[in-house]
Amino acid sequence: MLSKLVNVFTKDIGIDLGTTNILIYVKDRGIVVNESSVVAINNKTHEVIAIGHAAKKMIGKAPSRITITQPISNGTISDFEVAEKMLKYFIDKIYSETFNLIKRPRVAISIPLHTTEVERKAVEDVVFNIGAKEVFLVEAPIAAAVGIRLPIEEVSTIMIVNIGGGTSEVAVLSLGGIISSRSLKIGGNELDKNIIDYVRDHFNLSLGDAIVEDIKIKIGSAVPLHEPMSMLMRGRDLVTGLPKELLIGDAEVRLAMANSIRQIVENVKSTIETTSPELVADIYENGILLTGGGALLRGLDKFISDAIKIPVRVTEDPSTAVVRGLGILLDKLSLLEQVSVAPAQ
Repeated sequence: MLSKLVNVFTKDIGIDLGTTNILIYVKDRGIVVNESSVVAINNKTHEVIAIGHAAKKMIGKAPSRITITQPISNGTISDFEVAEKMLKYFIDKIYSETFNLIKRPRVAISIPLHTTEVERKAVEDVVFNIGAKEVFLVEAPIAAAVGIRLPIEEVSTIMIVNIGGGTSEVAVLSLGGIISSRSLKIGGNELDKNIIDYVRDHFNLSLGDAIVEDIKIKIGSAVPLHEPMSMLMRGRDLVTGLPKELLIGDAEVRLAMANSIRQIVENVKSTIETTSPELVADIYENGILLTGGGALLRGLDKFISDAIKIPVRVTEDPSTAVVRGLGILLDKLSLLEQVSVAPAQ
């Protein structure tokens, strides 16, 4: 009887541990965490001051005694200790109001394509250290495909382009596995950097991260817009050192990001070129699906489609596709075991 009661309060967890955001799915509850992957630490005491959105608000504003860090870089753990503290904080928050007879949960967590054994081991260790009973590593494009309800077990071929904060991944899937793939370290963060560099070089203006992200979201696009858009940007004049306000248009933002967007397209082309003609025929029929937060950039689907002459569409709620897929896989353990990456030795 006690065993049955404990099982009722056992909630398996799906974690999309992204460079920019961390999303956590809890079985029977849905997505319960969607926060920034940012941690603020007191340099003197080494204590965590803030995590998530609260820490992100401190970027560029914190005194020297506080370090703002992102423990996930290009989709992999770059700071083991901080990543563990961040995950533990969110897991403790999730279970703070639940019954105290909780068994250790089963955890499915996304990883980028082509991770090394060392990188996989780091992810496993962090998740086990926060109390997981069992850990399943799932490559992000597979999780995304499951999250948008694609029949990945079938023979029909699927092509996913998953654009996150730190990486963009292109994968051709069939029969529950990846046939061919490409991964590059270009995502939303790199597009932000492109805008920062462009504004510095052409306007002699230094911008903060939050302002740049706002510019990208509000007027950024991959193709010319039907109606031109512009917005004010405020930063520090690199000549005088004083505050300055200037107007920037969508065409300038598009030009700033153009090279990175072209690199994503080239990787899509390269992936198709290494795929067999039979599978390419399926891709042409089924089209290419864009997932990840980067897929929300205006006109990106049209830009890719025009370049490769294959239909491209953005999936519904692309930012949560990966974590939703992990949640679905937790209900299909046989499929989860089939698609998960072998654990590090």
